[in-house]
Amino acid sequence: MTLALTRAARGLALLASLAALAGCTVVAPKTELMDDARPASELISITPRDRAGNVPAAGRFEVRAPYGTLERVTVAQFRDGARRTVPGRISGDGHSWRPAPGGLGLAAKYTVDVVARDTSGHRAVKHSSFTTYVPQHRFIGFFTPEPYTTVGTGMIVSFGFSRPITDRAAVERAIRVTSRPPTEIAAHWFGPSRLDFRPRTYWKPGTQVTLDLRLRDVRGAEGVYGSQWKTVGFTVGRSQVSTVDAAAHTMRVVRAGRPPVTVPITAGGPGSDTYNGKMVISEKHAMTRMNGDTVGFGGEYDISDVPHAMRLTASGTFLHGNYWADPGAFGTLNTSHGCIGLHDVRGGGPATPAGWFYDGSLIGDVVEVVHSDERVVAPDNGLGGWNMPWWQWRSGSALG
Repeated sequence: MTLALTRAARGLALLASLAALAGCTVVAPKTELMDDARPASELISITPRDRAGNVPAAGRFEVRAPYGTLERVTVAQFRDGARRTVPGRISGDGHSWRPAPGGLGLAAKYTVDVVARDTSGHRAVKHSSFTTYVPQHRFIGFFTPEPYTTVGTGMIVSFGFSRPITDRAAVERAIRVTSRPPTEIAAHWFGPSRLDFRPRTYWKPGTQVTLDLRLRDVRGAEGVYGSQWKTVGFTVGRSQVSTVDAAAHTMRVVRAGRPPVTVPITAGGPGSDTYNGKMVISEKHAMTRMNGDTVGFGGEYDISDVPHAMRLTASGTFLHGNYWADPGAFGTLNTSHGCIGLHDVRGGGPATPAGWFYDGSLIGDVVEVVHSDERVVAPDNGLGGWNMPWWQWRSGSALG
């Protein structure tokens, strides 16, 4: 009886062991099969989520397949009526995709199409879309000189922004000014709405300057983003530097390395002295009106037909033809309200000193005034940045 029971117990134990072994060999394959056969919703993960809206430009954007391998990721951007393929890269292990550096574009729709393969070789596909934040406010930069023009060697590239900029580093980083041949160029901010670029010394004649504006979707201030994306350029022409001696009533013109030419002038009279310092021709007008009311001189003058006028400062200093002064004043007296006058005739004569200088001058040419009783012109009054030492100019960059 005891022996029979012992044999029976041993048999039951053996059966239990076999059953346990059988259980292990069956359960493991079932668990592995469940991991492999994941639906697309589990195999492929896309961030931002499908149909998300108001996604920020710096928002996270990636595609993942943690339980499989990405085979193909196609991303398209739709903005301003145009379609653009968004470049990106699948990681070495095949588990993730990220776009190329640059962030998302604002006011755009994105579509994402993904093909992935699970560990059993089964393919899954997924489509998703989302839209990015649409800014209520945009800013643009108005710049000088005009694109594709030929300018003088003293040209300063100047940007005026349509809205005040608080994130100056981001905006400055998005604007590149380069030259061929290469030269050191630095930026300087004059308040929140103006950014100027210049080299250490005057440009070399023949230099090609390129402006790359990558301001689109760049945050300039809270809720304010840029909208420009363009490349333009200009050419530096021959050299011309003119030195006005207010005490001697003369202007010495050195043009393209030729012998200097000295012409008689009349500068600002007592109490209205012409600024000292380096100024740059920023506008040229064959004929213009000059009214004292616009520059703080009341009704002292209003001349509707000033010939051969070239702007030197934003505050109203011009170098221009003068037909109304006594011819004997040129070279002997300072009689103007701060401008520099050259002898001319009514309507502007090409053979007069004013006509000769006007016809041979470029926007970007330098006019330097010396020996005046007035202070040096401010660096932000027109294109007066040459009056600032290089170390100080560079310190005005937001990038350090």
